[in-house]
Amino acid sequence: MHTDTVDIRVRYSETDQMGVVYHGSYVPYFEIGRVEWLRRLGVSYKQMELDGVALPIVSMTINYKKPARYDELLTIRTTLAKQESVRIEFDCEIRDESGQLLTTAYFILVFVDVKTGKPVIPPAYIKELLSKIEVS
Repeated sequence: MHTDTVDIRVRYSETDQMGVVYHGSYVPYFEIGRVEWLRRLGVSYKQMELDGVALPIVSMTINYKKPARYDELLTIRTTLAKQESVRIEFDCEIRDESGQLLTTAYFILVFVDVKTGKPVIPPAYIKELLSKIEVS
């Protein structure tokens, strides 16, 4: 199982008038987690796109358990759940500084050709890296 964590601090612009993180701010948080997961695996998202492959979200489920608040340090945990053919799936969670679970999420993404927008098998170098990972 390959899990990665990254810490972020909640910025004021990501909160509502009560200092609670706005629900729409979580999607970019989870994107940070996935991009860093790939980077630490040895895959540059930027290079992948330059190579003609993108990885858009096709499905996501987010469960909000407790609110995150302005200036809190959050830990985003990203775990590979499954990779089959053109799909890659991630289990994600966000915890606060005390380790309390705030939010969980599940994402399904599909490798697509940048020019055509059609699904494609991941590039060989990504397939090779992913083949070495035990999924949860």
